[in-house]
Amino acid sequence: MAHRITPASEALSKSVLDALAFDLYKLRDHLIADEHDVEEKLLAVHPDHHPSARNLLHYLSLRRYDIRPLQDRLSQVGLSSLGRVEPHVMIALERALAMLALARQAGMPDFSDGPTPIGFRQGQDRLVLNSDRLLGPVGNHRKVRIMVTMPGDAADNPAFIHNLVGSGMSMARINCAHDDPQTWEALVGHILAAREAHGVSCRICMDLGGPKIRTGSILNQEDGARLERGDWVLLVPEANLQNALPTDYAAVIGCTVPEVFSDARAGEPIWFDDGTLGGQIEAADRDGLRIKITQAPPGGRKLRSEKGINLPGTALHLAALTAQDRHDLDFITRHADLVAMSFVNRVSDVEDLMQALDQAHASHLGLVLKIETNSGFKQLPNLLLSAMKRRDVGVMIARGDLAVESGFVRLAEVQEEILRIAEAAHVPTIWATQVLENLAKTGLPSRAEVTDAAMGVRAEAVMLNKGPYILEAVEALETILLSMQPHQTKKRSWLPQWKH
Repeated sequence: MAHRITPASEALSKSVLDALAFDLYKLRDHLIADEHDVEEKLLAVHPDHHPSARNLLHYLSLRRYDIRPLQDRLSQVGLSSLGRVEPHVMIALERALAMLALARQAGMPDFSDGPTPIGFRQGQDRLVLNSDRLLGPVGNHRKVRIMVTMPGDAADNPAFIHNLVGSGMSMARINCAHDDPQTWEALVGHILAAREAHGVSCRICMDLGGPKIRTGSILNQEDGARLERGDWVLLVPEANLQNALPTDYAAVIGCTVPEVFSDARAGEPIWFDDGTLGGQIEAADRDGLRIKITQAPPGGRKLRSEKGINLPGTALHLAALTAQDRHDLDFITRHADLVAMSFVNRVSDVEDLMQALDQAHASHLGLVLKIETNSGFKQLPNLLLSAMKRRDVGVMIARGDLAVESGFVRLAEVQEEILRIAEAAHVPTIWATQVLENLAKTGLPSRAEVTDAAMGVRAEAVMLNKGPYILEAVEALETILLSMQPHQTKKRSWLPQWKH
């Protein structure tokens, strides 16, 4: 049975600090006493390892207790929460006691000259409240919601959605870049019926398609063009493809978004097909981009139509809200609980969407900013400040395009920064793209993706994509999140009793 440290009042008063000091001293005394009980083990280790073995025994003694309430109380008074004591257990306790003594002498802070800042508990409570408002409450003792992307064929399979809700899905995502209003309406109907049958809140999120830049037709090659490192490619506006003259290029490829040719410059990188082919723009004008392929798999890769194009170094003057998005908003505002904006880059993108929602009398709709470009990432603080003119706001870490835009080796850093900035604004985050993808598609998870899914516990929701084994993926993610949440909340590490 776990030993628990009884929590005290959250107020920063002498009695609270005294009680906290008493419990810290008591915990330290337990560790010292336990060390004496294993003196023979200490003497048996190599002399070079003696300090490390002593620290290990202190740590094991510490983990006999469930110190999470104590960690919480330390955080409430602005002290180290002991979340990273592993390398130096005893000194961490001693330093916490020393800082606590200083806090007892300093007394209460004075904010008479300005507004009182948000307190430790208030910040956490605001994030929880904002998450519940936007994403819906969670049940089953789980703190993180599970979002699932709806496959189009589920429109004819209400039992499938019923089973998803019963397995733990707490948010349903409909991507308006795919299917049509008739399919969406059927999906919405099944979701509403399933959440009523199960008595749960399953929010409906609908993603705007946004200005996805894709390859169009490929001149004289219906099945695509195999490209290798060193090949030259000519990218032209799709409308001009048939007027392109035969050349020595490996491929002449149309582009679906003509605005690209006004903004792209020589020397900038370009990526195709989720980053599987990369190149550099060697020359650029309104008629086309001449590209040298610099990154390709051994043996090359076939590039086909309708594949994504990323220009991470290009300042694109491209509105995130397209004419098709404005048309789709008519359906979204009548059926969704929240709308996700794709490829948001500038404050004007957010303002455009909020204005469109106001014109549709849909100010009730929650707003999610999908961060999937370098520009969106760099502008995130300003994007949030703009979006926070509305009450219900969130951020999706859309790691697919974001990985291509930022570079795969920088993705971990970028997603960490998004989590931090959103938490500072008390705005909920959605951890998205390729979570348990192998499991959802093949029924067998990779080891790496299980670890990635566990990292999602620091967000307020985790998104799964569709696949034939999606029910198994939902159940597995539920287990992973439940097993991780005693150990981690946002950036804070907890130390529950070690069950061995």
